[in-house]
Parts: sequence; C-alpha cells; structure tokens
Amino acid sequence: MHSGLETETSARRGGTSLEELRTVAGDIHRAVSSVIEGKGDVVRTAVTVLLAEGHLLIEDVPGVGKTMLAKALARSIDCPMRRIQFTPDLLPSDITGVSVFNQDSRGFEFRPGAIFANIVVGDEINRASPKTQSALLECMEEGQVTVDGTTYDLRRPFMVMATQNPIEMEGTFPLPEAQRDRFMARISMGYPTAGAELDMLDTHGGRSPLETLRPVTDASTVQRLADHVTTLHTSPGLRQYIVDLVSATRSSSALRLGASPRAGLQLLRASRAHAALEGRDHVIPEDVAALVTPVLAHRVLPSAETQMAHRTTADVLHDLVRRVPVPTGTR
Repeated sequence: MHSGLETETSARRGGTSLEELRTVAGDIHRAVSSVIEGKGDVVRTAVTVLLAEGHLLIEDVPGVGKTMLAKALARSIDCPMRRIQFTPDLLPSDITGVSVFNQDSRGFEFRPGAIFANIVVGDEINRASPKTQSALLECMEEGQVTVDGTTYDLRRPFMVMATQNPIEMEGTFPLPEAQRDRFMARISMGYPTAGAELDMLDTHGGRSPLETLRPVTDASTVQRLADHVTTLHTSPGLRQYIVDLVSATRSSSALRLGASPRAGLQLLRASRAHAALEGRDHVIPEDVAALVTPVLAHRVLPSAETQMAHRTTADVLHDLVRRVPVPTGTR
C-alpha cells in the first residue's frame, strides 16, 4: 500500500488529485441522478466507465430510462454529443462519414459522420443490421475512423453509450461477439421502485428534467481525470488475480465461450476507476470483484446445460469469484 506522502507526490506530479476526481465524479453522479432517480448503482457504473475511457452498453426493455441515462450523462459534460438512432436502413457511412466530390475544388472532401463527438449515444443499436453495427468496431477499439483509405482520429475523451432491447423483441439483431467485446461494461436499468416511480410522475409529468440539466464539468477535465486513473498502482498479485478470473471463464464447463484477453484489460481499467472513486491510489481485489459481472457477463456465453438450469452468466461469474483464490500481495 502506498503511503500518504507517495499519494500526494503522485497527485501533484500528475496535476490531478484523487480529491478532485471524486469531487467531479460526485458532481456528475448528482447531475445524472437528478434525472434518473433511484438508480445510484447504475449511475455509478456509468461514471466508472467514463473515467476508465470505456464504452457502455445499456440493455433492458423499452421505457425504463436507457436513453435518458445516456443523454443525462452526456449533458452533464460540456462537450460535443451526438445521437444516432439505429434503424434497419441506417448505413455505415451515416456513422463514420463519407467522401463527397466537391465541384468547386474538383476533389473529394470528407464529411464526418455522427461518430465524431466526445460522447455518442447509440439508441437501440440492435435494430440496425450487423453490417452497420460493425462500423463501430474500429471507432470503439482504436479511437479512429478509416474512410477511403484515410484515417481520421476521434477526439478524446470518446465514449459510446449504446442502448439495446432484449433480443427476444421484434425487429432486433443480436450484437456479434466482436461488437459486444468492445463494450467495457453492460448494465440493466431495471424497473424503478414504487417510490421512485411515484417521484417520476411528479417530476417528469411536466417538463423533462433533461431540459434543466446543466453541465458540471468539461471534456478537458474528464480527459485529465481519465489520464490520472491510468496511473493508479496495481500490484503484480492483483494483475494475476485478474488473469486467473478471466482464465477461469475459459475453463468453466458452465460457459461455452470464455472472456477474451481484451476483457482482462478492460477489467483492469475499470477496476482502477473504481478504486479512484473510492479514494484509493491503488487497486484491491474488492474493486475487481465488484466489476466482474458488468465487465464480463456480456462477453461470455452460457453452455446448454447452464441455460437448461435457468442460470445466467452472472450466476456463473458469481460462483467463479467465490472459487478463484486471491493471490498474496494484492493490497
């Protein structure tokens, strides 16, 4: 464990302190929670993914606030935000952009698509065709877009917040494994409690609370805080713990598809952000365990036996967390 002096020196050298990070994150949390009531854990996960520079998949039935959450988080940050309504007729070029011939200059000009923003809200992503969904792969993994042989960098911070309906619903296409693997975490909104739903009728019955939501920070601050998150200490034992957890998904008979190496990297990044939000300059096993389900559940596939037993991938992951020993030297 680092001493307080080491923490202070590290914060001063990076120009950012854990206190500032928690203050800004708290401001974002309160701003989003003023719109999304009674879902503190969901909002916290969204803020964690933002600071870890990941992408978030919000899956649930219609009408529970998926798009509202994405728009509220985007509006809490003073930065360019674009919304893409995914439909069956949406084209890949609508997302990435297209080269258009200019009669005056007698040459082609690139017209950026909707992906060129700090935060991109993808509404009902699984209503678009797999070909259009795949247009996001390079953007989400490498932070760039390649059109007609030319590569364009996307601005930082860059976050895709996509909503999707359960695949059993009419008019949906299941997300390919490669697409799901690009999302750092998946969350479900769930129905509100009776009290929260009653409050929603009172506060949302007139004007939308999004209309009064004001930014509490800006893109440059979020980027600086995200850079600071990457400096948090992770011991060799802690990294081994992440590898052991990811490897356990590949050898489990309850899963027919385990987590990828990318999953381990994203679990590490998310765990660092979680530790920072807790006010620590180092990651502990509890940070990792808290994020195993949101980070890994959408990347693995249950076996036929698991499905027949009516068990979910979250159930399997909970069992693995209990069984995988924590190596020494993880604190």
